[in-house]
Amino acid sequence: MADFIREGRLFRVIGFNPSHRQLFLSSDALYGQRTTTRIEVYFGHVELMFLKPYYEEGVHIRRASPEEFAVLQDRHKLTSEDARYTWMLERDGDSFVIAGNPSWREAEYKLMSDRQALYDVSKPWPPDFPADSGSVD
Repeated sequence: MADFIREGRLFRVIGFNPSHRQLFLSSDALYGQRTTTRIEVYFGHVELMFLKPYYEEGVHIRRASPEEFAVLQDRHKLTSEDARYTWMLERDGDSFVIAGNPSWREAEYKLMSDRQALYDVSKPWPPDFPADSGSVD
């Protein structure tokens, strides 16, 4: 998958583990948004991030364009090698993460039962309920 696009949903930063360099975003099922699924996005090997605490209009996770990367490279003193690992989080925004390829998981919230998170390492994957997953290339 080239991009991960889930517009029109509220996404929040739900965790960052600095010792493991992991970042997690999530979008819960919200009645007001007429959504029934929970979505989680995972970034591993995080080197640098510039984030908002939440994204009210959803996310559009994609590799930074050459023009976007040139601005970020100048602003944050990045190396040319960082271009391959620079992920933008919005269609027209400044939020970005330098990390390995992001991955995502999505499932019907009502089917998750006692599972609090889709990226719960104490639970098996794939789960015993229907779920989608993928990564951004």
